[in-house]
Amino acid sequence: MLPPRLAPSSHLDNVRYEIRGPLARRALELEKAGKEIIKLNIGNPGAFGFRMPESMRAAMIENLHQADPYSHQKGIFQAREAVVMQQQSLGVMNVTADDVFIGNGVSELILLAMRALLNDGDEVLVPTPDYPLWTASVTLNGGKAVHYPCPPKKGFLPDIDELRKRVTPKTRAIVIITPNNPTGAVYPKELLQQMVAIAEEHNLVVFSDEIYDQITYDGAVHVPLATLVTKTLCATFGGLSKVYRACGLRVGWLSFAGEKSHAKDYFLALDLMASLRLCPNVPGQYAVQTAIGGYQSIYDLTKPGGRLYQTRQAVIDGVQRSKHLSVVAPQGAMYAFVKAKTPGFNDQKFALDLLERQHVLVAPGTSFNVPYQDHFRITLLPDEKTMAEVLGRIEALLDGYAAGKAGG
Repeated sequence: MLPPRLAPSSHLDNVRYEIRGPLARRALELEKAGKEIIKLNIGNPGAFGFRMPESMRAAMIENLHQADPYSHQKGIFQAREAVVMQQQSLGVMNVTADDVFIGNGVSELILLAMRALLNDGDEVLVPTPDYPLWTASVTLNGGKAVHYPCPPKKGFLPDIDELRKRVTPKTRAIVIITPNNPTGAVYPKELLQQMVAIAEEHNLVVFSDEIYDQITYDGAVHVPLATLVTKTLCATFGGLSKVYRACGLRVGWLSFAGEKSHAKDYFLALDLMASLRLCPNVPGQYAVQTAIGGYQSIYDLTKPGGRLYQTRQAVIDGVQRSKHLSVVAPQGAMYAFVKAKTPGFNDQKFALDLLERQHVLVAPGTSFNVPYQDHFRITLLPDEKTMAEVLGRIEALLDGYAAGKAGG
């Protein structure tokens, strides 16, 4: 007799991460059947031939002899001090090495930061669309993600009036993602100042996701939130995965600035959480100082003629030629959030059809906690020739929809 069904935790009932969900599992099945899938669902530079700077590899190799033991729970001093120096170079002067936590990627640090802060029923303001780990981490830790709209008609910039309406006595924090994943929006300074004013008025922790901070295009300027926040706590997240094309190292950092005197108990709680995971990956930490302090090769990729820039341009040009698509040109990060103008478009069905018929994997827009079903996200990581091929396949599928073939 079989045992009763092994039910998963109910804490996962409202947790979604469809970027690596059923569509990705179906793509793997197709690959096992011999199909070649173009995977545009994940911002994974190494899978598209990007390499981390060689100086980072050398730094890890040269320090392998001292990477066997656990490090301090916050990370090695050299890595934390490098983050301090980076923040100072940006104009953030009140960060010390004790204010920096190194993690196994930004993802781990987001989860630790929420676990140390939230009680059941606490609310966190999260943008929509969002990177879904933010909503998931709030939910997993007993909180409620309250989504503030960043609508397409505003270029995916936050609607300040709607944001203000969503603050309640239960609100503990606000999440700000700029440059934005999934939309590529880069928030202007004036808008960020308005968001900070709301946070400071209500004593909200500002969680600033800046993992794409140096990936901007056409003169867009990233403004570090910690340069604007003075009267409340500002937590800035960064890492090696995107700007330095080193996702597999799993190295991220979290630095605290702004008003910190009232947050001592929170820091102790976060230190406890860091201790429970023992320490971050040690070899990868030795790449941080070299990465932050060295030549910033990402700028070669984001300027005209650079690979990311040219693929972005291929997306903009291809969408302009399309009968079925529109897009707000991404000003930063490595994604485009594309809209389909096909009547009755369903992003989940489209993504499955595109995978099955055209062997292209994208992320449906609803994966990013939006209330509409007419968008999908693609990465800008393929070369421009591959991206042109992808857009041709998308156009062919949507042409079929328009002709009434197997439904849109």
